[in-house]
Amino acid sequence: MLSKIHALMEEADAIIHYNGNRFDIPTLNREFLINGFPPPSPAKQIDLYLTVKKAFRFVSNKLDYVAQQLGVGKKHDTSFELWIGCMNGNKKDEAVMEEYNRNDVVILEGVYDQLKPWIKNHANHGLYTEAGLVCPNCGSNHYQKRGFAFTHAGKYQRFQCSGCGNWFRSKKAEKTTTFVNVN
Repeated sequence: MLSKIHALMEEADAIIHYNGNRFDIPTLNREFLINGFPPPSPAKQIDLYLTVKKAFRFVSNKLDYVAQQLGVGKKHDTSFELWIGCMNGNKKDEAVMEEYNRNDVVILEGVYDQLKPWIKNHANHGLYTEAGLVCPNCGSNHYQKRGFAFTHAGKYQRFQCSGCGNWFRSKKAEKTTTFVNVN
């Protein structure tokens, strides 16, 4: 199982998880180290827990609560006895745990889909396409012009994605021809 996880992480450009920065990734890294695996190749870490915690004020930031609030599902119940059964090799408990984990993936995907426009450190989908300008969060080429973004460097066309709702701007600054003479 560990070698399969390592292989998947080797292929990944981005890894999406919930509280994975504090739990899953360090736990996997410990197991890789103990079992003689090299560090997996670097990938963008998208921790949905951090997005939920920073952008919203849910009553609880637990995945189960957030998923239910967003209408994407509910986590299956587990017990300490189930975990002990899995550690002891009980095949029935392992099957129940597998279903629990599969459900977690489905719930995480649903939460991810709804949080996409709110994720600030998302991998840029535009880097993986030849389609020209696309939404960096979801890769959609359906977007609308929505005014301009102004920086110290220039004026940029601003867009809102019709697919996920994300705001983004053009890569090139607009040409400006207005100059003010101070003399």
